[in-house]
Amino acid sequence: MDMKREIKEFLMSRRPQITPDMAGLPFAGADDRRVPGLRREEVAMLAGVSVEYYTRLERGNLRGASQSVLEALARALQLNDDERAYLFDLARSAGTPPKRRNNKNPR
Repeated sequence: MDMKREIKEFLMSRRPQITPDMAGLPFAGADDRRVPGLRREEVAMLAGVSVEYYTRLERGNLRGASQSVLEALARALQLNDDERAYLFDLARSAGTPPKRRNNKNPR
């Protein structure tokens, strides 16, 4: 499977797993939902990124995504430890070298 498709399928597979209620969002009713789970707009809002940026990420373009954006996505999508690690692996494979934060002063 190509990398963009793998990223796309992974991120898209997570949205239906999180209801607005689970994410702490008001729920207007099932009639307003075209898809189960969170909308792209809701994931973007929860992650603190624009809808356009999240859409680009969900289309498989993780190149250049910062560690803080990846962490925010993991929180918004309520990823477990394995899923979070997989997201970071996908980002690394896409050419994004997310670095772990190190609170130690190197000096």
